[in-house]
Amino acid sequence: MTASPAIDALLATASTTPARPSTLEAEKVRAAQDGDMRAFEWIVRQHEERLYGFCCRWLRCTHDAREVCQDAFVRAWQALPEFEGRARLSTWLYQIALNLCRDRAKTRAVRQRDNTLALEEVEDAPLCPQTTPDENAELKSELQKLHRGLAVLPEKLRMVLMLTAFEGLSQEECAEVLGCSVRGVEGRVYRARQMLLDWWNEER
Repeated sequence: MTASPAIDALLATASTTPARPSTLEAEKVRAAQDGDMRAFEWIVRQHEERLYGFCCRWLRCTHDAREVCQDAFVRAWQALPEFEGRARLSTWLYQIALNLCRDRAKTRAVRQRDNTLALEEVEDAPLCPQTTPDENAELKSELQKLHRGLAVLPEKLRMVLMLTAFEGLSQEECAEVLGCSVRGVEGRVYRARQMLLDWWNEER
């Protein structure tokens, strides 16, 4: 039994092949490594929306997400001379953001209870394509349910779905972010999908 066409599409198996970085981005990275701040500002504009959305989904707090996203780009600027381009720039940025999200989550337990928001309440969250009011209401309900289901998964399983399904990373890129093998990612994705679908059907 499946969840719904929309959720099935969202949880579709990620590609094993990472997308190739654009020539323009590679040029901007090299310029930024040489100290060109305008080139780095271009990089920030290309990645800040997705990175902020990732931080929102991880932390579920807009204040923390904004600060962590800003800190991630500061760290990236400081470490950019060491970036060798073996991984995609976006993958490297996700690694930085994930580590900062984990650090923030460890130190905010009390404040989190006061400021945590449901995903649908998060300001500036990535928007879905235009749909009819009925379709939008149904999709919103399913996404709310999906995020409740994600919350019950162990962190390792929740993380692979966030990176592959929501962020669009390939399994190889996900493995680089999480520091594990592609085979390990495949196993986690399979277990996460099964646990989430079992939970979804029980909730019915």
